[in-house]
Amino acid sequence: MSSKSKGSRLERELINKFFETGNHIALRAAGSGSTPLPCPDLIVGCNGKVLAIECKGGKNTRYIKKKQIDELTEFSRIFGAKPLVGARFNNTEWLFLKIEDLKKSKTGNNFVVDINLAKDKGITFNELIRKE
Repeated sequence: MSSKSKGSRLERELINKFFETGNHIALRAAGSGSTPLPCPDLIVGCNGKVLAIECKGGKNTRYIKKKQIDELTEFSRIFGAKPLVGARFNNTEWLFLKIEDLKKSKTGNNFVVDINLAKDKGITFNELIRKE
């Protein structure tokens, strides 16, 4: 399975999790990552509150381009959404991190999220939906 199709599968999985709450609705943003305009992977709404989520998944460590985080931040500011990075590593649950909790890469050009950071700084799906 290609990383792009795995990413799409993870995004659809998260959309379903939000829908199953009965209170949240999520949309997968078409063109995320393929348009020059700022666009998150998912937009989630519940009772007037909006989340903009960049989704990452894999075995262990994921690098996120600074440009993606900048665009997530810009989109969220304009749209009135709370920006988050959702991470699901193999055999783990979804964990959600604030932008300020991400680590910078050694070069400083990108951000890094790994399983330890996600478990230390992130919140679970259930914690997220209780907050929102």
